[in-house]
Amino acid sequence: MYSKKRSELSVQERSKFDDLLLIQFQRLPFKKVQVVLSFWPMEQRAEMDTHLYTRYLSYLIPSAKFCYPVIDPSSNFMDAFEVNNDTEFEENKYGITEPVNGVKIDPLEVDFIIMPLFAFDEKGYRVGYGKGYYDRFIARCKPNVITVGVSYFEAVDKVDDTHHYDVPLKYCITPYKVYEF
Repeated sequence: MYSKKRSELSVQERSKFDDLLLIQFQRLPFKKVQVVLSFWPMEQRAEMDTHLYTRYLSYLIPSAKFCYPVIDPSSNFMDAFEVNNDTEFEENKYGITEPVNGVKIDPLEVDFIIMPLFAFDEKGYRVGYGKGYYDRFIARCKPNVITVGVSYFEAVDKVDDTHHYDVPLKYCITPYKVYEF
């Protein structure tokens, strides 16, 4: 439902929402953030322009390291790889753009994670893409890692199919609000 709803937004609507999301993003706590895990937006899924957030953070925190996920479908695990201006990216067989020559980062080093989602609820649970990569990755991170979802739409009352291993977000931003859980 939310995938369809997001794909029905025009390019102009998404651009406007991306600008509004960046304004909300700037309200988040960035104190002590040094290692950021983001994701490359998938155009075919009409995802938010996460490059806006990483550019903002690179300006705000010049010493920050930026990472992107690389998934291993055979193990259902995901790792974070540090990137820089020389990093090459390529699309995997699932259409996810991943770094091919980054340096693997220990999950315990990650301070801030920007996470993809379709929908989220009032308790911070999200509807992701169904494989649990982020939940398993967060379980390997320090307990105070900041997890942030980004959505063009407001929270739903409740995500029905949560599991015991699902990790709620600490924040979710929408064009008009910052949710804190």
